[in-house]
Amino acid sequence: MNTSHPQTKTGLSEEQQFITDALMAEMKAIEAVSLRLESSPEQAMLWTAAIDLLEACKGHAVFSGMGKSGLIGAKLSATFSSIGQPSHVVHPAEAVHGDLGSIRRDDIVILMSYSGTTEEVVNLAAILRTDGIPCIGISKGDDTPLAKLCNVHLSIGPLSEACPLNLAPTASTTATLAIGDALGLALSRRRNFTADDFHKRHPGGMLGIGLRSITEIVRFKVNDNLITVNDQLNVGQALERARPQDGQRRAGAILLTNDDGKLTGIFTDGDLRRLVIDDKSPMERTIGEVATNNPRRLFASALVRDAQQLVTEYRVDEIPIVDEENRPMGLIDVQDLIAMKVVME
Repeated sequence: MNTSHPQTKTGLSEEQQFITDALMAEMKAIEAVSLRLESSPEQAMLWTAAIDLLEACKGHAVFSGMGKSGLIGAKLSATFSSIGQPSHVVHPAEAVHGDLGSIRRDDIVILMSYSGTTEEVVNLAAILRTDGIPCIGISKGDDTPLAKLCNVHLSIGPLSEACPLNLAPTASTTATLAIGDALGLALSRRRNFTADDFHKRHPGGMLGIGLRSITEIVRFKVNDNLITVNDQLNVGQALERARPQDGQRRAGAILLTNDDGKLTGIFTDGDLRRLVIDDKSPMERTIGEVATNNPRRLFASALVRDAQQLVTEYRVDEIPIVDEENRPMGLIDVQDLIAMKVVME
């Protein structure tokens, strides 16, 4: 296959340059919305007014748009639901054939049409205005028919689509998506939406696993199947004390404590191998002298994603879990995280 292509001044092929131009067009569309907000006090106030409406909503945030705008609305509805605001989608053409019943008095409707003239969307806006349902409009300018029918309107501004024919909705839908995401995130910030709140709505998948408490996945627990030893014992005494009982699976490390029961170090299988190779009397050495002192650890309030970060950044295989007074509670083994597919081997 012939893979040679004419190159542009940037060193890219014409096709690669075309892709770059398309990406830049989408980026510029979002940048223009941001700059308009920064430079216009009137636009800034409209954003605040939109968030005020959403914050006061006691029902659903209902998204509606035709074609590609409708698909953007479906994504935004899912995002709003995931960050604490109940939401659903209504097709503007179906709305006038019975689906208006799914829009209630306590709802707020977000209507999207870049041209601001889409007949089905404008008609729905007019009906909702008559019914007293608050609406937020998103279109290209504040003088569009849609803008004039909505309680609050957010302007995308004039732009050129990434499509070379300036026909296929591309940059405009990207800007609409970004506006909706920004509204949703600002709303969740207003409502002090927390990671725990997010976890409740994402119990499955990697998002859910990462937001689980670290204590939920600890298999090796102090006073259960994990022994701590005083850091003044010699290695032989420490190994004897940490011997697993009744066929229990042994952890890959021993946690060391001082006389106050606080974590001082960790002695791993790797430490033992190096000690046996390098020292003529390995079992007589004080374990605190040959262990890793002041190891990286996690508090019991940490999340699984915190363990993932430690393993990824520092390549540790065992992570002590301690309480607020630095007393060992358990040990996370990297194999547990691998089994959960949180980290890769």
